Amino acid sequence: MSRIFNGREIELLAPVGTFEDFKEILNSGADAFYMGGKNFNMRIHRKDHNLTDEELEQAINMAHERGKKVYITFNNMMSSGEMQESEVFLRFLERVQPDALIIQDFGAVKLIRDLGLNLNMHLSVMANVHNLSMVKLAKALGVTRVVTSREISFYDIKSFVREVPEMEYEYFIHGDMCSVHGSQCLYSGMLFGKSSNRGLCMKPCRWPYEIGEEGTKSYPLAVKDMCLYRHLPELLTSGVNSFKIEGRMRGSEYLLSIIDYYREAIDRFIEDPTGYSTDEKRSRDIYDSRVRNLSTAYAFKKPGASNIDITGEREPRVFSRAVEEFDLRQERISEIKELLKPSAAKSQGKPKLAVKVNNLEALKKACDGGADLLYLAGEVFRPDKPFRKQDIKEAMEYAAGRKLYYVLPRMTYGRQSAELAHLIPVLKELGAAGVVVGNAGELYEFHAGSLEFRGDFNLNIYNEISAGFYKEHGLSSVTLSVEADVKVVKDTLTKSDTPIEIIVQGAPAVMYLEHCLAAAEHGETSNDYCSDYCMAGPLPLKDENGIVHSVYSDQYCKNHIIPARDLCYLPVLKELAGLGASAFRIEAQHYTPEQVEAVTRIYRESIDSIETFQWNPGYEALLSEKTNRKQGLQSLNF
Repeated sequence: MSRIFNGREIELLAPVGTFEDFKEILNSGADAFYMGGKNFNMRIHRKDHNLTDEELEQAINMAHERGKKVYITFNNMMSSGEMQESEVFLRFLERVQPDALIIQDFGAVKLIRDLGLNLNMHLSVMANVHNLSMVKLAKALGVTRVVTSREISFYDIKSFVREVPEMEYEYFIHGDMCSVHGSQCLYSGMLFGKSSNRGLCMKPCRWPYEIGEEGTKSYPLAVKDMCLYRHLPELLTSGVNSFKIEGRMRGSEYLLSIIDYYREAIDRFIEDPTGYSTDEKRSRDIYDSRVRNLSTAYAFKKPGASNIDITGEREPRVFSRAVEEFDLRQERISEIKELLKPSAAKSQGKPKLAVKVNNLEALKKACDGGADLLYLAGEVFRPDKPFRKQDIKEAMEYAAGRKLYYVLPRMTYGRQSAELAHLIPVLKELGAAGVVVGNAGELYEFHAGSLEFRGDFNLNIYNEISAGFYKEHGLSSVTLSVEADVKVVKDTLTKSDTPIEIIVQGAPAVMYLEHCLAAAEHGETSNDYCSDYCMAGPLPLKDENGIVHSVYSDQYCKNHIIPARDLCYLPVLKELAGLGASAFRIEAQHYTPEQVEAVTRIYRESIDSIETFQWNPGYEALLSEKTNRKQGLQSLNF
């Protein structure tokens, strides 16, 4: 039965892990169900979960007979081979006609459109729709619903509804959440070869850590479970269409009670909004049956420490423990070199050398060291200050003859959008080559005119179809995901018509958080009056093995957690060039200016002699000496 409030259809959406669970909750109060097949979705840890094709077809028919909807999770980051394999599955889905597919990878959107398939598309929470431009892009692509980012509030959604009322909006209301921005946690993939963007997360955010030099063991990233049962009036008046319960790994017994609680409350509010009050007994039952402690997360504001279960006393057993990052063992290098060996060289000329810097002095040193492309960080690690117009002008003068780009923020909220609208004309006026975009909304909003637009690594390019999507929408090149394994690197470079950049040195942020750890340590959020705790430099986060992961804060109070070892692909530079990499990048925001110059010079000399370059362990020792950091092949898993 259709439920309408304030002119918008309201849906209670329930998760399904197995066909048996589906049959148990089919006649519950849920209006719709989301479930996955045996492949191509974000819950593939357990082989006994998800549905076969035959079970999916039955589930769709059974739901439709009762006037209910089924959405299929086609929502992981896919390799080139998986993209090709998925065509059979997509054609099967077109035949059985679910009500929509939930999609993360923009390459999947392109594939469905290129194949001309009659399938309704929703953007997954892993597409990280967090700004109005991304909503407008989704509409332009023919997407009918967005599952909004977990980090946006009801107030944000209200603004989206005002501007794009024809779009449907889905919001998580109950269940297990993450502390890191959707699709922006890369550490599990780099450590274990099990990417959170591929449904295989090993949950390093749930490990115990020590914060600071003399910290005690705690769980500073262990976010509480979401529960909005007590806030249904705010939820219903926000404009959200679909109220989503998390829990595809939970059994039907648990789900039936949660569905029942929310169904009864939603119906009571719609029937009599002014007479509505929370059922305190049911609220207490939800609290008493909780796994973790509960929070409203970002529904009302940045929650800070109140969203974190710092003691970990209710944290379920985590199926991974802290491990050391991959080092540069010679046998590992030899195996990777052999696997990357191109069957035929893909002639692109020598790759350009790009260096991303955190301050003006570091930019000058990158020039002195021989960089071709200079990337100014748009999210500057404190205590350095953001680049001013005068800094950009001086950088342009010093970098004469080289191309300079401004790296746009990974996430673009209202403040950032307003600032970038002012910055883009300044970059054009000063003669900058272009920008490096961090999310699809930036590309949609700002792409125009003479500036070149390149794609950053956090766009999660994992196959040539995704690269092609961004090329069609105006990017001149994309950066390959740092989670890419050897086969993905080789396949994408070999098959892509889009120029591919690879981060070959440095420490890209492997966790990107709205949550400020330094403020939380003092019981504050980044929205409170700030005491600038982060200006002292990076906050050390020490795992159970004594390995320190540095946490940097930027001018927007975003937190960037970097790996303990520097990524280093110097041993396989020749192979990557032979596969057609168009540019190599040094991610150098955490380096001093002197370190930037030293490392840039090593890579400059190596690229210039790429045909004859031979790796030896002396380079590892030299890089470690120059940077005061260990080196490692952290990604490029087999």
